[in-house]
Amino acid sequence: MKLKFSILLCLISVSVFAQKKVLDHSDVELWNTIKNKSISNDGQFVMYALEKGEKDSYLKIKDAKANWVFGHERASKGQFTYDSNFALFTIKAWKDSIIEMKRRKIKKPKLPKDTLGIYNIKSKSLVKIANVKSYKLPEKWSGYMAYLLEDIKADKKKDKTEKDTTTTKKDKKKKGAKKVSKDNGYHLVLRNLTTNTEDTLKYVTNFTFAKEGQRLAYTTTGKKDKIKAGVYVMNLETNTSSQVFEANKKAKYYQLNFNDDGTNLGFVVDTDTTKVLVRPYKLYMWQNEKPLAEKLIDGASAPTGYRVSSDGKISFSKDNSKLYFGLATPPIVKDTTLIDEEIVNVEVWTYNEPRLYTVQELQVKNDKKKSYQTVIHLNNNNKLVQLATTAYPNAQLGNEGNSNYALVSNPKPYQLESQWSGVWASDYAIVNTNSGETSLALKKIGGSVSLSPQGKYAYGYSPVDSTWIAYNIASKKRVDLTKGKVFYNELNDSPTHPRSYGIAGWTENDEAILIYDRYDIWEFNPDSGVSSKLTNGRAHKITYRYVKLDNEKRFIDTKEKWLLTTFNETNKHSGYFEFNPKNRKGKQLLTGSYNYSRPTKAQFGKNLIFTRQSFQEFPNIRISNLSFKDQVVISDANPQQDEYNWGTSELVSWTSLDGKELTGMLIKPENFDPSKKYPMIVNFYEKSSNGLFRHRAPSAGRSTINYSFYTSRGYIIFNPDVYYRIGYPGESAYNCVIPGVTSLIEKGFVDKDNIGVQGHSWGGYQIAYLVTKTDIFKAAESGAPVPNMISAYGGIRWWTGLSRQFQYEHTQSRIGGTPWEYPSRFIENSPIFYIDKINTPLLIMHNDADGHVPWYQGIEFFVSLRRLGKPAWFLNYNGEPHWPLKLQNRKDFNIRMAQFFDFYLKGASKPVWMDRGVPAIEKGINQGLELMNNGSN
Repeated sequence: MKLKFSILLCLISVSVFAQKKVLDHSDVELWNTIKNKSISNDGQFVMYALEKGEKDSYLKIKDAKANWVFGHERASKGQFTYDSNFALFTIKAWKDSIIEMKRRKIKKPKLPKDTLGIYNIKSKSLVKIANVKSYKLPEKWSGYMAYLLEDIKADKKKDKTEKDTTTTKKDKKKKGAKKVSKDNGYHLVLRNLTTNTEDTLKYVTNFTFAKEGQRLAYTTTGKKDKIKAGVYVMNLETNTSSQVFEANKKAKYYQLNFNDDGTNLGFVVDTDTTKVLVRPYKLYMWQNEKPLAEKLIDGASAPTGYRVSSDGKISFSKDNSKLYFGLATPPIVKDTTLIDEEIVNVEVWTYNEPRLYTVQELQVKNDKKKSYQTVIHLNNNNKLVQLATTAYPNAQLGNEGNSNYALVSNPKPYQLESQWSGVWASDYAIVNTNSGETSLALKKIGGSVSLSPQGKYAYGYSPVDSTWIAYNIASKKRVDLTKGKVFYNELNDSPTHPRSYGIAGWTENDEAILIYDRYDIWEFNPDSGVSSKLTNGRAHKITYRYVKLDNEKRFIDTKEKWLLTTFNETNKHSGYFEFNPKNRKGKQLLTGSYNYSRPTKAQFGKNLIFTRQSFQEFPNIRISNLSFKDQVVISDANPQQDEYNWGTSELVSWTSLDGKELTGMLIKPENFDPSKKYPMIVNFYEKSSNGLFRHRAPSAGRSTINYSFYTSRGYIIFNPDVYYRIGYPGESAYNCVIPGVTSLIEKGFVDKDNIGVQGHSWGGYQIAYLVTKTDIFKAAESGAPVPNMISAYGGIRWWTGLSRQFQYEHTQSRIGGTPWEYPSRFIENSPIFYIDKINTPLLIMHNDADGHVPWYQGIEFFVSLRRLGKPAWFLNYNGEPHWPLKLQNRKDFNIRMAQFFDFYLKGASKPVWMDRGVPAIEKGINQGLELMNNGSN
């Protein structure tokens, strides 16, 4: 009987697997992605949007027990109000309807505008407001919100309960209907969320809420109406409004900003109505006890060589004693009398200028907007002290602006050498915010330097010295905290100084800094450097990291228990750990064969939300308290996954050709049968095994194979970790990858005659190298590869304008020097010199707008293969960058790549594009994706 029952279970199991679907390209449109998940401040509600197939979103609100509260189609970008009583969100038109309207050549101004949704959680009522351009909520108080309208009707309310209020053609013809242009401003509607009453403020160009005080400020042009142009402040506690600044209707306003409690307001204004090229900006400030704003500084009173900037952010110190704003240098004025025939457009590149011309060119806009932070002491006769200058152009404020010191920096002396060093260093100085006195603190620090929360220390990591440093501002003493200790990347295998593992933060009153090593958290005295280890992860190869649960808290509280994440380096399990800093003991709250996210805690409640995922399990939202004992799964984004043949992930190990013990990921089909032989695709970059429990939902990926798609269709995926020897990156990849492949072949379930390899960018380079050294792969896809390190060394990263030299001398490409220092290394690692050894058919994808790897590298690779008659295909998605971003192009790439591998590894029919290409005359018309009659490889 038991035997019969076992056979029956076996048959049922086989039947279940046999009945499961196989993923196809169209199935991508069935999968949901969770977007914008958030928890209300009271911890009782969770809001998120499900975006289906990269099209429309469905917004959902559930309570802490996963009970349904509210949902709305086409909705996204949800926000809870500070008091957790309301949820606001944006409603868009159906994407398919927009596509059809575009197909009918309907112009953008006539396409449907967004609708604002306001859901009252207590009364369960919904209000929709059509044609909303944008909206804002106060950050730390509730009761009001404000929104700007696109096409508006000036004297009519815009909301209708439970109905969209899209303006009809009939409405537009009625008297009073107005369309507001950008130059005139928009109509701002202030809404009381409790009473549903509204106040329309006309022709508004800027508006802002105070962070904590119930104040609203806005600027208006007063165009086409009897409204006085200027700046207004509304006190929403007393329901009063006052004009604090009056100007002409053409005045422009910038950087409108309150202090936290709304008692001070700063702004920059340009009231000049002429077309003068150097704009006469002026800084004004309004104070609560005064009726009108007062001018603080203009062109005449600004420091010599500077003017008020319209781009420098205005802010106030937490104690309201200081106002911060920006100064700018005079602009370079163009001679507008010259005509095109008289203007010489020539680029002049100079060998010793700090920034390469291509970098300058991309930063012109930023250079024009550059401002230098300056302080005005409001309690000291509005004394002005310039903090940042052309000598030290960048400034950081201390202790929320309250500190008597600021940290300034200057990268200019080291910008030239960064071209090849890859280190962006700066000199750092301390500025007294009361006197402006500046003293050099730290010289040529390659990492970023910051101020401690109370502003007592400047601190950072110096890669050159491989140490964390703390600089006591009062004593002017530098302490190398971790000098001689291993608080840097122990696995660094690039010809550069190793990076740090980061910090957890500072304890109260800047008493200690908590620094990470590979596994543990250490406490350091910033003055003496005396340290002690808080956790004990190294003994078990478990990494502990601090989780910040309260974003309002600027320090790590040693009087409270901490939540830490854990990661087991050996088995890749993760979890959560409770740590008591008083006795330095703790307990594991949760751990397992999952990837757990960093939780987000409710501001006032005890609940938090998090996700867990594995290759089989989608990262649905979960809610719990800090014990993690009673978890509730909130979302169920993709229940349809159960209908499909999926896959499993596991760690595998082997030994590299140079004797190193290695690990990698092996992904098998869900219905894997060890007695069968499977085609296998090798996909890798550098080291990926820590992502063993990462979920990989079906998607139109931009550069790599989709693991669940291929395992569903009967492929095995192997992703090996690669460790590099400086100077020999190609050989290193060979030494790690190939023995990993052969070790799997020896297990008996890999079809040795049908193995492919795929990778992009750095992965694409390594694949190009491998196929010059081995014929073990039957087919290869190499995306954005570098076949010629010599020509690539002299290239430009066009997205940033940076020279590519640093990549070869010091970072990922790992050559360790220049072509004139190591010519043999550049040649040995360049596949272009060994193209004749390639026997593997290649699919190359390299786009003509690639800002990372010059696309002529892909062309060099392809035309060389073509020259030798080697089977090769080249895909260039016009106008796309390092990877195709447009959905239609990503879908196309995934289809072609699957057809390519199916043809070579599974004997599927050959697609037309592989047989005859897609002639230029047919581009965009005939894609050649249809399959030919007979499969042959």
